[in-house]
Amino acid sequence: MVAFGKKLKERSIQEWQRYYINYKLMKKKVNQYGRQLEGGNLERRHVLKDFSRMLDNQIEKIALFMLEQQGLLASRLQKLRQTHDALQEEPQISQISNLKEDYRAVGLDLLKLLYFVEMNAIGIRKILKKFDKRFGYRFTNYYVKTRANHPYSELQQVFRHVGLGAVVGAVSRNLHELQNNQGSYLSIYDQPVLPLQDPVVDSIRAAVDRLTHSTNFLNFMAQHAFIMQEELPSPQDEEESVDQDGRYHFMSLLLNLVNTFLYMVNTYIIVPTADDYSMSLGAAATVCGVVIGAMAVAQLFSSVYFSAWSNKSYFKPLVFSSIFLFIGNLLYALAFDFNSIAVLLIGRLFCGLGSARAVNRRYISDCVPLKIRMQASAGFVSASALGMACGPALAGLLQTRFQIYNVTFNQDTLPGWVMAVAWLLYLVWLAVSFREPAREREEETHNASSEEVSNSVQEVNLEKGVKEPLLITSEEIEEEEEVEDEDGSEEASEESRKPVNSIVAAYRLLTPSVKVQLLIYFMLKYAMEILLSESSVVTTYYFGWSTSSVAIFLACLGLTVLPVNIVIGSYISNMFEDRQILLVSEVMVCVGILLSFHVVVPYTVPQYVCSGLIMFVSAEVLEGVNLSLLSRVMSSRLSRGTYNGGLLSTEAGTIARVIADVTITVVGYFGRSMLLNATLLPSLVICVLSIVATCFTYNSLY
Repeated sequence: MVAFGKKLKERSIQEWQRYYINYKLMKKKVNQYGRQLEGGNLERRHVLKDFSRMLDNQIEKIALFMLEQQGLLASRLQKLRQTHDALQEEPQISQISNLKEDYRAVGLDLLKLLYFVEMNAIGIRKILKKFDKRFGYRFTNYYVKTRANHPYSELQQVFRHVGLGAVVGAVSRNLHELQNNQGSYLSIYDQPVLPLQDPVVDSIRAAVDRLTHSTNFLNFMAQHAFIMQEELPSPQDEEESVDQDGRYHFMSLLLNLVNTFLYMVNTYIIVPTADDYSMSLGAAATVCGVVIGAMAVAQLFSSVYFSAWSNKSYFKPLVFSSIFLFIGNLLYALAFDFNSIAVLLIGRLFCGLGSARAVNRRYISDCVPLKIRMQASAGFVSASALGMACGPALAGLLQTRFQIYNVTFNQDTLPGWVMAVAWLLYLVWLAVSFREPAREREEETHNASSEEVSNSVQEVNLEKGVKEPLLITSEEIEEEEEVEDEDGSEEASEESRKPVNSIVAAYRLLTPSVKVQLLIYFMLKYAMEILLSESSVVTTYYFGWSTSSVAIFLACLGLTVLPVNIVIGSYISNMFEDRQILLVSEVMVCVGILLSFHVVVPYTVPQYVCSGLIMFVSAEVLEGVNLSLLSRVMSSRLSRGTYNGGLLSTEAGTIARVIADVTITVVGYFGRSMLLNATLLPSLVICVLSIVATCFTYNSLY
């Protein structure tokens, strides 16, 4: 990763150079403080006071320049308003067209100002992080808390862009009015509101979203996909390069999403009948844990080789995936007539070996243009949620029994037959419609000169509005392997730009806060797997539920995913910080687990359903917020390559599922009466540990 000081110098707008944060000076000052403190020549309180005053002065310089530029933009808009009013009395198409171009020119200058604010916001956050790391303080929390809401704080100008909203609104509204009402006397408020198809306004919206880090339903859903991006990608108009290279193909993206949907259906379609199938083959009902978990065991390995394979191809791994899933489901269905639990387990292992979710994620990350990547990521999550709900629902519909040529079709085998046919049809569709994207030529990007970098970045960010995250809160200082010479200048270590080449190397990049969040992810996946996998055994034992009843219960749980995410993404996340929602969600998962224990006799359906619903919904909320935070605190070196952040999170979740399913089977040998409490106890312990760990790292989370 190139050091931020060098990036700031290369990517700043040259004529505004002296108004940017002096990151290099402040970094030198931090190093100087460190040497003086080690030598005993300076007191800590003096360091805090002096650094605070220096940072206040830097922010004041930035804020005053922003106000000056806002005034210039406002003055230009006021003059354009006069011209606009005159044209309303005597509309002329040619003059309206010229006025639109004038507004667009103001919009481009506004984008320059927004990009100026963005770069300074990143610089402020980085220098605060560097200060905290060097001295072991929580100075960032103190500084932001004391300045963020103070009536005289200039920090609000940078992080809340106070005043810029009016300029953004004026440009957007007037362009909207001119585009939709050329030669018309009607107000835009007299017509249905339509989205403005203007690239300048789209770019402004993207820039404002980056600055405010605004949260909405689409963003929140997209974060579930955990498709990481580099903090400051190489300056290249990715959308144009994708189109020119022929990398993006809508049908190929759709096939990736269908693969995601079918795989999730395949995972959960057997849950309502796995216990019954196990008993029909002479095994205990709780062997369903191993049957369900066999797929996850195989996925531990398939995730790695699919991730590596996607470095070279997308089509071949998808074909491989479809073939293995077809064979796996065929073996699963035939196990009944072979009367073999071994064939059943081998079938599920084959299904797990066909898990191509790493390819699905990678395709979205590499081949989908930035402007629709968020929608594609949200589509990935929605397809997963829909598959999770459709799997049990489909199992509930397959309640029939018949034979064809001595091959048995019943509620146990039909899920395998249906999915085998589905994967065969998908394989044909894949062969006909998928288009292998061209591979990127990375060398061209790496050979760009500093001048080309600066020019292309300004063009990309100011005219195209590429959607980059504003403040990736990874421990940048730990991951940036900077080499400082005697003058204090920075050189980026070539090694730090490369993706990691092993799980061990990836693990070394994980900071304590990242490890805590992976623990949280492990916990929620463990708790959800316990709830879902043992649901058929538990409900049959306590309530005598039929397969259809279990299927309806599981389908209803799956259907809560999208509504819950709408509420959290559209409302809750805009009212509370992510880390607050994270902690509350963990506590609610713990409450759901506690309420699920069989303590009161008799154990009732309302108790089980309500506790399960609390646990599942809270875990869903927790997953979205946790992955959102994880994408911002994980090293950007893990945004690419085989051993990326998505693979690490997938492995953590898959290991949790494997352990949970094994726990169900092991505990089941001691009797079904002990199953519920004995499997909930580890969930409770892990949940409490994750809450304690979260409390210790709460302030270090974004």
